[in-house]
Amino acid sequence: MKVTNLFNNTPIRLPEERIDVLTKSENVRIERIISRGHASPEDFWYNQDQDEFVLLIKGKAELEFTDPDKIVTLNAGDSLIIPAHQQHRVRWTEPETETIWLVVFY
Repeated sequence: MKVTNLFNNTPIRLPEERIDVLTKSENVRIERIISRGHASPEDFWYNQDQDEFVLLIKGKAELEFTDPDKIVTLNAGDSLIIPAHQQHRVRWTEPETETIWLVVFY
């Protein structure tokens, strides 16, 4: 059994968002995502085949949704479930510090 810590191995420079797959099986994938001022391109929308549980561990972020058309602000400790095929994008993440996400696709 190996103990890991979500706050370990966070890079000092982060030219691109970092995605680490922590574990996966046939129906579930758990990722740690680290952002620092990153956002989805203006014309890009996620449209995933699986439901997605999002827990913001550290930092602050804004997610934008197409239906209903709304923006959700997440602070450390906030979570939400994004149903499969709910189009969304990362609108903004805090530029001065890491935003650490724990994401479960199921």
